[in-house]
Formats: sequence, C-alpha cells, structure tokens
Amino acid sequence: MWPRMLLSFLALCCGGAAVLYVLYSWLIPAAVQYNAWWALLWHDTIVERALNILTRSTRPQRLLRAVQKKAIKGDPQSVISTIDYFCRHSEWAMNVGDEKGAILDSVVCEVSPSTALELGTYCGYSTVRIARLLPPGTKLITLEFNPDYAAVARQIIEYSGLQDKICLVEGASGDLIPKMQELFGIKTFDFVFLDHWKDRYLPDIKLLEECQLLRKGSILLADNVICPGTPDYLEYVRNSPRYESKYFKSHLEYTKVEDGLEKSVFLG
Repeated sequence: MWPRMLLSFLALCCGGAAVLYVLYSWLIPAAVQYNAWWALLWHDTIVERALNILTRSTRPQRLLRAVQKKAIKGDPQSVISTIDYFCRHSEWAMNVGDEKGAILDSVVCEVSPSTALELGTYCGYSTVRIARLLPPGTKLITLEFNPDYAAVARQIIEYSGLQDKICLVEGASGDLIPKMQELFGIKTFDFVFLDHWKDRYLPDIKLLEECQLLRKGSILLADNVICPGTPDYLEYVRNSPRYESKYFKSHLEYTKVEDGLEKSVFLG
C-alpha cells in the first residue's frame, strides 16, 4: 500500500512540475506576447524577482555571465547577438532589442555623429550597438544612474572591446547634462539616444535645449515611446516648432507588443 501511495505522490509531483514548466516556459510567455501590461508584469516583475531569489543574482549579472560564456571577446556583434539570444530564449530584458536595434543602427549610420550622448546605459547593449558604428575619433558619452547597472555595463563594454570609444558616467542625467561642456568640452551633440526613465525624457531634452547642447540638425532618438510610453514627450516634440518628428513603428523588445522609436530633428 505505501509503495503505491508513494508512487502516486511522485507521479502527482512530476505531473505538477511538468505543468508548471509548460506554463512558465511556453504558455504564459506566449499569452503575454501581445499585451503590454501583462508582458511587463510577467517579464519585468514576476520572472525577474523569482529568478533573483532562486539564483541569488540579478538579471544584469545573469546577462553578463551569458556574454562572458557565449560571446567572442573583442567582437561587438557577437556580444549583441549573444544578448539578443539570451533575451529571446532565456530571460527577457529591456534592451532596445534586435528589431528596434536595426532602426537605431540605421539612424546612427545616417547621422554619422562626431558627438553622441546616450541617456540610460542599463547593461550596455545599446551602448555597444551605437559605439560600434561611430566614425573614428567619435566617443559616445553614456549616462547611467544605477551603479549596479553601470558596473555590469562596464564589463560588457570592455568585453566587446569598445572601451576606448565609450565614456560611461554614473549619476543623474539632470545633474550631468549641465556639466557636459565642463567635463568633456562638448559644445553640442549631433546625436542623442533616450532610453532611461520615461518621465525624464521631456525634462532632459528641455535641459539640453537650455544648456544649448543641441544645434540645428541635432537628432534625438527616443525608445519605448509607446510601451511603457512617453506621452508628454511625444506631445512636445510633435507639436513644438523647434522639432520635426517621425515615428518608427516596431515592437517592444522580444515581444509582439507595439512600441516604436521617435526620431526628432532639432530645428533651432
């Protein structure tokens, strides 16, 4: 009797584990692919917190380990591809991603900036993506508020071999933007990529204007303007006579949720 009960219990446990695995690995991720709120709740809250507890590490640290294990050192494209694979097949992360990344690439190549600024480094994915396309002699300045993210980003940047083309500065964008000329001798930026806190997009471009860090023809490219969304920023750049703005429709990184990039040309 006891062996039969034990076998039944083990079978029940195995069946429950199989159901949970299918739910976690396939059914729930597939179900949230088309819903912005559920996608962010599932990937950016539930899964991340669960894995943080189970692995006693953070998502950026897990992403870094994947790069160090799988990517070719000194090869920026290999680093980018490794992160994209990790985010599609292992653990989602809010990088700009491969689909919107192609749009970012095309804008960077179009502008061919001599001065470039990124607001929001996170783990360094978009930083590497931008820096690998910059003309010789151009250095990308990237600002990151979170010191833990910055620590991971520095290692990923170094692993990609682009550390000489990138200057990562820790601190709040609102504090650092007014110091660009003092710290780096920057008069104006040809290209600015916004991918930090969404409620900082509008205050920060107004600060760039006030500090006269934008020239006629400077290009702003803003990520996640639909999901999670930056309605005040979009209203400003689309209605201000100081900008000519265009929306590039795409999807939230590694999902089917609509998102996009807003390219805005500063008219002076």
